[in-house]
Amino acid sequence: MNIQISNEANLPTRFGNFKIRSFRETKTISNETYLLEHLVIKTKEIPQNPLVRVHSECLTGDALGSLKCDCGGELQEALKLISKEQGMVIYLRQEGRGIGLFNKVNAYALQDEGLDTLEANLKLGFKGDERDYAIVKTILEYYNLKKIRLLTNNPAKINYFSNFIEVERTPIIIPCNEHNAHYLEVKKEKMGHLL
Repeated sequence: MNIQISNEANLPTRFGNFKIRSFRETKTISNETYLLEHLVIKTKEIPQNPLVRVHSECLTGDALGSLKCDCGGELQEALKLISKEQGMVIYLRQEGRGIGLFNKVNAYALQDEGLDTLEANLKLGFKGDERDYAIVKTILEYYNLKKIRLLTNNPAKINYFSNFIEVERTPIIIPCNEHNAHYLEVKKEKMGHLL
């Protein structure tokens, strides 16, 4: 894995004052080379057992306020909690559960026809979740962390990260709405999320 690490800079936000650093990953997938620029948004001080949110990019939810998912709400809640309790958000550039923005829009179109998020990804020829968390180990090692309170509802993340760091789960609960109720039901019933 080829990684470049940026300098650290200040990031004042409506949630609090943070420090940011980018981790640039050069990755080859099916003979194509990609640059993925991930972001760590952290408090100035990081305790020995920090609150950590590993958040995969969701342009529609995070930036556009989409009500079809819970991503934007989870990111905002994570920033609020981390500002109070100290820790970091690791923001991974892997849109649409790792299928990219173009394919995510195609999956949205299939959802408009009645498929759920998992069925749409499968119909497009992808696994239900194509995300890769290998970079997270590098990031946590960079900050010399041995133990984290992982802000998640996803048991797959807990299992994966438990292979290289001590993990204590902290739930993140976002209210549902009429547009994402079925999405959250699929996450719970088909993907095992702890909702």
